[in-house]
Amino acid sequence: MDPMDQPLKIDEVNDAIKILPGWEFVNGRIRADFQFNTFIEAFSFITAVALESEKMNHHPEWSNSYNKVHIELVTHASQGVTEKDILLARKIQHLAAIRQG
Repeated sequence: MDPMDQPLKIDEVNDAIKILPGWEFVNGRIRADFQFNTFIEAFSFITAVALESEKMNHHPEWSNSYNKVHIELVTHASQGVTEKDILLARKIQHLAAIRQG
């Protein structure tokens, strides 16, 4: 198994998300909510996340309601949060920061 696919321990997940504002570890996954000024800004963010996640072949679970986006990350095959989830969360956080200014 790829080391990136190894499930992290709870304290490792909590340490990793300390630098990711708004992210929390709940029910074995990490999640965050993002709010934008308009639907188009939220959709632009979703599109950017989709492109990054496709490059990684690691896809989030998400929902969108007008200008709000809810994202959850977990590596299903590993049955837990892995380095892939943390890396994607960092990329998502960066994409949100660019759009939220």
